[in-house]
Order: sequence, then C-alpha cells, then structure tokens
Amino acid sequence: MATIYDVAARAGVSPATVSRVFNGSNVSPALAEKVRDAASELKFVANKNARRLRTQRSEFITVMVPDIENPFYTSMTRAVEDVARAAGFSVLLCNTDDDEERFAEYLRAVVSEPVAGIVAVVPTADSKLDLAIERRVPIVCVDRRAPRYALDAVVVDNVRSARLATEGLFESGHARVACVTGPENVETAGLRLAGWRQAYQEAGRPAPEELVRHVPFTVGGGEDAVRDLLALPEPPDAIFAANNKLAAGVIRGLFDRGVSFDKVGVTSLGGLPLVTWQPRGIQVWHLPARDLGTEAAHVLLSRIRGEDAPPRTIVLDTLTSDDQDGYDRID
Repeated sequence: MATIYDVAARAGVSPATVSRVFNGSNVSPALAEKVRDAASELKFVANKNARRLRTQRSEFITVMVPDIENPFYTSMTRAVEDVARAAGFSVLLCNTDDDEERFAEYLRAVVSEPVAGIVAVVPTADSKLDLAIERRVPIVCVDRRAPRYALDAVVVDNVRSARLATEGLFESGHARVACVTGPENVETAGLRLAGWRQAYQEAGRPAPEELVRHVPFTVGGGEDAVRDLLALPEPPDAIFAANNKLAAGVIRGLFDRGVSFDKVGVTSLGGLPLVTWQPRGIQVWHLPARDLGTEAAHVLLSRIRGEDAPPRTIVLDTLTSDDQDGYDRID
C-alpha cells in the first residue's frame, strides 16, 4: 500500500507538503494538483483516522448492508442506530448491493475519513477488509462472518434455522422440498443449504440435490429458481426459500404460473417484504434482525472504548422475543 512518502517522491515534494494537501492546509493549486495526481497514480488513500487518533474521537459509525430496501436490513440498521445514538454517535449508511467493487469503494471512502467503527454485512466470504484493519478501524461483521479475518461477528444459527424451516414443510405433509438459496460464495447461502440437507438426513432420506438452486438473494432470483424447478421431470411439492426476498420471488413465480400453494408449499426464512396481499398456506420463519443490530452495536462500542479481548462470534437463536412458535402460518 502506498504511503505519504511514496506520494511525495512521485510528486517531487516533501512529505510535509503532501500532508498539508490532504489536511486542507494552504498549498498552491499547482502543487496540490501534482500531489493529488501522484496520489491517484499510486492509489493512495489519506489516513485521516491516524490524525483523528492524535486529535479527537470520531462521532460517526458506518453501517454497510447489501439492501436497505430489504426490511430485514432496515430493522437491523435501525437497531444499530438506536444503540449508537444513545452512546453519542451518529450513523452513516452504505448500501452495497452485495457487490464486491461497491463494497470496496465504500470501504476506501469510509476509512479515509474519521470514523469510529464499522458494522458490516460482507458481500462474500472473500470480501477484503485489509484497508480498515491496517487503519485500526474497529469492525464487527453482522449476519455473515468474514472467515479470512479474526473479527467479531454476530450471526444467527443459520443451519438450525434452515433445518427447522424445512422440517416445518415436512410436518405439513410435503415430501419433495426444494432449496432456493443465495450465491455459493455467500456464507449464509451455504449454511442454509446445509440446514436443508440436515433436515433430509434427520428424516432418514437423501437430499435431492437436483432441487437445489443457487441464485442472487433477490426477488428475480426467486422467480428464476421457480421457473427452473417447475420445468423438472419431477418438480418439488414445496420450496424452502433461504431469505425473504427469495421467498417473495418464489411466491410471485408460482402465482404467475397459476400454481396453488396447496399444491406447492413455501416457507420463507425471514419476514416477507411488505405486500398488500399475502397468500394462504405460507410459512414464515422470523430471524432476529433487531437483535442482530443491537448486539453488533454493543460489541462495536466495546471495541471503540478500547476492549482488547480476543475476537468472538455471537450466535443468536432463530426465534425473536415476540415469536415463540418460530413461524407464522398464513392459513
């Protein structure tokens, strides 16, 4: 990673001049342009956090989520904000669309400014967080871990959640349950697939791998999966959707094809996005979005305050405090 000394050498100026440019001090426009051009060529990011550590504490926490329109992440973000504001921090929100390049772009921008810490839903297991770690910005992963790094994480028991949701379809009389889950390089997609397989194992029969579909965690992904599954010689009689947006797509796909939910059952892992009409016979399993956000914010605050304990992973139960049965059946 380029340093202030590399930029100074490229621009032909002193390191002090580079520092003055990025600190906003008075430097001639021509000199400032030379320094910024050199920094751009070297992909240098000014480390304002170092200056923040020498002067004053940042009052901002950044939350990075894949899709703020998803009620799950809306609720989680609101919980982070509630805890952060009570502790005297403001919250900045970055919507990454589960895109690695956008995530990296936001991360560079965030760590170049004085930021106290980050709560992040990483797009994939391969997401890079080195820049923030090098800048000593505390990070807490939420909903998904970053397995390449020793970082705090707050997640749900994804395997158990998926197993219970699949078993709920078995208990309703369905026998051939498909699994529509997210991309293979997303941790939650793989864990929820494992839970689906576990349900079959505990039922004493092999999981039908031809009924697995890996698609984006979007409504469109759910619709595409339904089209493929219904075209099989032996289609499923039920579908486990590994998140709420996939479930919305599955429901829409079945409805558009005139398939009744008595014929093909559906279970959603996560509360469905707000709709004006909700079909009968759908099982909805609730994930503790607010609890995830609350716990992640508390862990981050402890790191900001200087806690130096080894990183830990906190696993929350599937059930929310106001949903003791685990799921709602819409009858």
